[in-house]
Order: sequence, then C-alpha cells, then structure tokens
Amino acid sequence: MATNLSIDSELLERAVKVSGEKTKTAAVTAALREFLVRREQAGILDLFGTLEWDETYDYQQERSRGLRSPGTARYGR
Repeated sequence: MATNLSIDSELLERAVKVSGEKTKTAAVTAALREFLVRREQAGILDLFGTLEWDETYDYQQERSRGLRSPGTARYGR
C-alpha cells in the first residue's frame, strides 16, 4: 500500500543506520513491527495480579505421578 508520510529526515536516516536495513521503507517497516510487538507485550503486564492462584496446588506432587511427557522418554522415572 502506497502511503505518503512526512517523517523527520534525520530521524529516518538514524533509523536506517541503526536498523541495518538497506532502504527507508524496510527501516520503517521494521520499526513499526518492533513498536507493535513492544506494545502488545506491554499489554501482558496488565494481566499481572489479575489471576487467581490456588494456594493449595502442589506442582511437585503433580510431577511425581509418573506421567510421561510426549517426546521425553525418561520423564517420570
């Protein structure tokens, strides 16, 4: 999709240099992807403290049941 944007030329040149991309378009695309990933990850932080934990759950007891994990031959021995 063709889009016309007015971007600070010094900022754009720095982005190209820092990103290691060969073109301005590639640098802007990489920057947008990184921006989105960081923002989406930040949304995960909002979940901290919102989950209810079962204080009586004993993960060690669950591990000692001898259940085998797929692809792990010695699990549970």
